[in-house]
This record gives sequence, C-alpha cells and structure tokens, in this order.
Amino acid sequence: MGEQAMRILVFSHKAEVREAIINAVGRRPAADLGRVDYTEASGISEVLSEMDAANVDLAILDGEAQPTGGIGLTRQLKNEIEDCPPIVVSVRRKDDRWLATWSQADAVLVHPLDPLTAAETVADVLRARRVPVVHG
Repeated sequence: MGEQAMRILVFSHKAEVREAIINAVGRRPAADLGRVDYTEASGISEVLSEMDAANVDLAILDGEAQPTGGIGLTRQLKNEIEDCPPIVVSVRRKDDRWLATWSQADAVLVHPLDPLTAAETVADVLRARRVPVVHG
C-alpha cells in the first residue's frame, strides 16, 4: 500500500510563517489521509511554476505575504488554472475572512494557528478534493 504522499505547497515570503503553517498542519493532518509532503515557496514565481506543473494537491498561501499577498494570488490562480488545486489562505485577523472568500479560497486559517483546527481544516479540504466528481 505505497500510496504516494499528498503534496502541500506553502507560500510566504517569511520562513517563520511557512514553518508555523507546516508545524500547525503537521505531517499527517488526519489518520485517513496518510502523510503529506511540503514544498515551500517564498516567491510568486515558485508558486506559479508548482501550480502550473500540477505538482500540488493543495496550496496554503499567506494572505499577508509581500509584495504580493496570498489573497490576490488565490483569486488569480482560481481564475487562470482550469483544474486549480484547492487553496487555503492564512490571515492574521478574523476580520480578513471576507477577503479570503472574495479570493475563492477553499478554506481560511487564522493566526495564531491552532494545530487541531489547522490540521482539521486542511484534512477536510483534501478529502473534498479526493472525491471524484460525477457529472450527470
């Protein structure tokens, strides 16, 4: 049963923010999902190339990233990539949740990250992604 680990892209211009996200979500967000591997990106070009290459099962983008934040980037990716992987946006303030909704993000994490909530949120989004869509 060598199921391949799911790949999560974590984007922030700050290494400590990427680390906080990875530590909160963990290597195994839920027992039924198996292990996840992380790819870290500190710049937009890295995010775009990973997403374009379809190397990602889920992306977690820092809404506060500089100079381009994850919120605007999420909207761009959702509008430009045909089968865009799910995107979770992390924000600093609960009040910024509406921005994440505007961006078409699949879910929102609010700092400071609670490991239980972060892992559960990511697991829910990954599970939703795995369900085959039947058009009929």
